[in-house]
Amino acid sequence: MPATPYSMSFTTGGLFQQESVEFSRLYLEIRDWDKLSDQVAKQNLLQVRTQSSSKRIARELISRLKLLSESELLGLVEASGRDQGYILWIAICRRYQFIADFTKEVICARYIRLQPDMGHADFDAFLDRKAEWHSELDRLSDSTRLKLRQVLFRILREAGILSNTLQIQSPIWSTQILDILKPTGSRSLQYFPIFESDLERFAS
Repeated sequence: MPATPYSMSFTTGGLFQQESVEFSRLYLEIRDWDKLSDQVAKQNLLQVRTQSSSKRIARELISRLKLLSESELLGLVEASGRDQGYILWIAICRRYQFIADFTKEVICARYIRLQPDMGHADFDAFLDRKAEWHSELDRLSDSTRLKLRQVLFRILREAGILSNTLQIQSPIWSTQILDILKPTGSRSLQYFPIFESDLERFAS
């Protein structure tokens, strides 16, 4: 049975932290994602040159934010910058199964084995493995593979999962974000490089 195709539309850009926080704030005021999309387009809130780019980015950001609960959206608006990055990282992992799989199978696995250094070869090897089961990956051009890698590593750095020197970083949880994520427990915390004992402790 063929594997469910991966969505690779995260190449639209990076974490978009500032924009995502603003989108969440506006959504909590109007409670309508379609109206939010219209408002973004009319007011050019993304400050991009073309309407097509604005629509594409807005569509992608909204598709991520829709996967957050109301309490998570509220937390995103009110949290510190670091915690905002963590919440957006969870939204990204929920939205893109490819990123979720890479995180669990490569980043978290390396962290647990006390191998905190990450390299581009780790991504390339992962993509090659997945391409055996996902024909959509097997058809990617070299330039697209490069862009996927560049954007994913950018997101990882912006979310605080990787340092600028590509070292895996364990999250520094605040009490606020643990309270926000408590309803989803380990389902959300599994997207971060932590040890199993810590996962159980934080999720309880």
